[in-house]
Amino acid sequence: MTANEDQEMELEALRSIYEGDERFRELSPVSFQYRIGENGDPKAFLIEISWPETYPQMAPVISMDAFFNNTISSSIKQSILDKLMTEVEVNLGTAMTYTLFEYAKDNKELLMENQPAYVAPSGGNNISVGTPDVVSSSKKKDKKEQLSKTQKRKLADKTDHRGELPRGWNWVDVVKHVSIFTLFS
Repeated sequence: MTANEDQEMELEALRSIYEGDERFRELSPVSFQYRIGENGDPKAFLIEISWPETYPQMAPVISMDAFFNNTISSSIKQSILDKLMTEVEVNLGTAMTYTLFEYAKDNKELLMENQPAYVAPSGGNNISVGTPDVVSSSKKKDKKEQLSKTQKRKLADKTDHRGELPRGWNWVDVVKHVSIFTLFS
């Protein structure tokens, strides 16, 4: 069987197994998320698995970069990914997405044993493992200045749809100045 046939069969199996399961989400035909634990559980986490073109002969990309995981420390995330990658190595060459999700479900307490009840959100810790050609980056956005409604209205009256001052916005003052100058000359 080719990689695409294996992927199609696994996709069909995943859809039938997780039909109606609110914790499973198909992001695309080759990318899936599964929430381990219940909503509100401080030790719940979300795993995202994406298949490269040659999956299952090649390891899937496993990521824990979802916003849902912001309260999990980066060391715990890395520990979970390391344990999942051990499972990937054992199952390489076979359909393993279901196996990885079930492994995480069955071993949730073990995987999260060192996770405190609450950790401050980790803003820029993007962690994923798998193929090296997938690189995740984080950029901090600059905070925009907050304007009042009146300030926004005045700015909108002065500027065009792109936020730029219209051409010649200050020409009136130049014309007044030139006309006054010619009067007194």
